[in-house]
Amino acid sequence: MPDWLDGGIAPVLVLLAPVAAFVVISGLDDLVVAAVFLFAQRATDQTGGEDGAEKRMAVFVPLWREDGVIGTMIERNLAALRYRRVDFFLGTYPNDPATTEAVRDLAARFANVHLVTCPHGGPTSKADCLNWIYEGMREFERRRAARFEVVVTHDAEDLMHPRSLDCINRYTSHYDMVQIPVLPLPTPWWRLTHGVYCDEFAEYQTKDIPARQALGGFLPSNGVGTGYRREVLDKLAAAQAGRVFDPECLTEDYENGLRLHRLGCRQLFVRLSLRDGAPVATREYFPRRFRQAVRQRTRWVLGIALQGWQRHGWRGGARQVFWLWRDRKGLAGSLLSALANLLSAAVAGVWLASALSGRTFPLAALAESAAVRRCFWVAAALMLIQTALRAACVYRLYGWKMAATAPLRVWWANALNATAVTMAIRRYLLHRLTGEPLRWGKTEHAYPSRAALKPAHRPLGQILVEGGWISQWGLQAALASKPEGARLGEHLLSLGLISEEDLYTALSLQLGIPLGWVEPSEVPPEVARSLPAHLVREWKVLPFKVVAGDLLVAAAESPAAETERAIRRCTPLRIRFQLVTRENFELLERELLGR
Repeated sequence: MPDWLDGGIAPVLVLLAPVAAFVVISGLDDLVVAAVFLFAQRATDQTGGEDGAEKRMAVFVPLWREDGVIGTMIERNLAALRYRRVDFFLGTYPNDPATTEAVRDLAARFANVHLVTCPHGGPTSKADCLNWIYEGMREFERRRAARFEVVVTHDAEDLMHPRSLDCINRYTSHYDMVQIPVLPLPTPWWRLTHGVYCDEFAEYQTKDIPARQALGGFLPSNGVGTGYRREVLDKLAAAQAGRVFDPECLTEDYENGLRLHRLGCRQLFVRLSLRDGAPVATREYFPRRFRQAVRQRTRWVLGIALQGWQRHGWRGGARQVFWLWRDRKGLAGSLLSALANLLSAAVAGVWLASALSGRTFPLAALAESAAVRRCFWVAAALMLIQTALRAACVYRLYGWKMAATAPLRVWWANALNATAVTMAIRRYLLHRLTGEPLRWGKTEHAYPSRAALKPAHRPLGQILVEGGWISQWGLQAALASKPEGARLGEHLLSLGLISEEDLYTALSLQLGIPLGWVEPSEVPPEVARSLPAHLVREWKVLPFKVVAGDLLVAAAESPAAETERAIRRCTPLRIRFQLVTRENFELLERELLGR
């Protein structure tokens, strides 16, 4: 055994003392939040009033090198959303021609999609891009003599819930800022880095934010799925020289939440709920690699903890200071948690070495102190409670496998957060010493695959009834008379209960695939014949356009996974489907392929 183990326990106590003290303080702090969540937050008023008429909404999406995902994002969200009075304003930069081209194509295909180009090269900050999108919306209003009543912010990788805009519409009748929950899409439990996001967001959106709201704390925006009343944006602009979003802040979403609270605006976090087995939330994939996650979290620490401290200090009364402390305690807590992990591993190693060598455990004297024992048991109990609550939140949203492995990911989370805090402090100190500006570190985005969308799918019959295309009685009668093996949609068509247009509109909503009419005269012949003839006949698909590295494919039926795999074997381009009616598909075949 090394000689230093016999040198006494003082060095260990020097390290253990601050770690143990912080674990107890932070644990008691977490216990307060848990108690509020369990006993008080259910009483929080979430009055939304009647559904009422649809307000005109603008969705802002800032973009930088998002040509690979923005087309799919717009197509799938427009197909899934049931809200009709919505326009998407997509912000690009002049030195990002691929993304600009992709947005131009979307604007040509969808009347409610609009391109806004920043007047300077990018990337700047997300807030700067959002400000220029805001100006583009105002210019649109001047040209069209229109006015948007609500603005919603989203990112290029977001999967919007079909009911999200309806929810924002309802609650913005009473609140100035409405936040829809945000949750990572599920990944296998062994994907540690993304699993950390699943764990943290499940706990934060289920427990912490509702408790924060119940205690009257300011509500930080999540940056996506946030709805603002138009009057509120005018307030923000008036309070800061015309800038709605602060371009110098790395976390403009958090900043706006605090600014709105101090302006006396009403804020609401829509309580997380399940509908048809899926959470009503904005879903997306977060970084799945350690380095990418550190990059994103470094920006969060810089903006929320360090810039927030510099800009706002500790003002706002006891309740606000409590939440400022919780938002910033990670500066010390992340480092001490990682140190606690290292100490635990070191102590376990020393104990094992002592047991194998037959020598006295050098730290045995620690157990003789009553104060040390009490501190240990209190810290252990608090950590156990916190871990159990996190696992319960994870279980509700992601199932038992993720919940059972959540305690294992705590170690990985500590390493991840400690690295991010170290990088953030280093960058901030360099910024303060040299004046070097803090730059926005953009996260690479990936849009969910079709498989990830399955939990949100609804039965075709339910969609037809909710859309008013058929009555519940008519649906039940059709189901009773449907021959075995026949498709419901085709049976309804044969009975004359719905039109082909109604059927394909409902299918578009169910599948999350945009519906449109493709004119044969607008399809280049070389594109139409770019897939083998047997594949076109077998799968009822036909390519009709190439844009920004994407192959747009018309499909007369729901494209199966095998269809996509078959097409991918024939082209290196990304595949994007567009649903067309059977009549339109047969016209394309006749005009373009001579059938």
